[in-house]
Amino acid sequence: MALTIRLRRMGTRNAPYYRLVATDSRNPRDGRFIEVLGYYHPLEQPGKVTLDGDKIISWLEKGAETSDTVNSLLKETGLLEKWARKKKGEDVSVMELKTTITERVKKRKAKVTK
Repeated sequence: MALTIRLRRMGTRNAPYYRLVATDSRNPRDGRFIEVLGYYHPLEQPGKVTLDGDKIISWLEKGAETSDTVNSLLKETGLLEKWARKKKGEDVSVMELKTTITERVKKRKAKVTK
């Protein structure tokens, strides 16, 4: 069974929020999951992230892979750095995780002039 930590979409049509869940990679995006690991509210300014760091680190130690989006969220909150330091054997009890993330810069298409 290939474990994946990924986002599960919740909310209404124009007001989504996401749960970070541990699931089998073969399950559909909004299908069955094993455990809820946190929440991500992208519409709040700045975006709000609530993570259970201990649970996420335990799943990563068990061999769970992260999706690209979850990987960027974990990197921005500082959890990946905490996990890397824990693997090296350093003390991570004083590290604090960020609860908000900065808005990503949107890519703009270049105008083509004739």
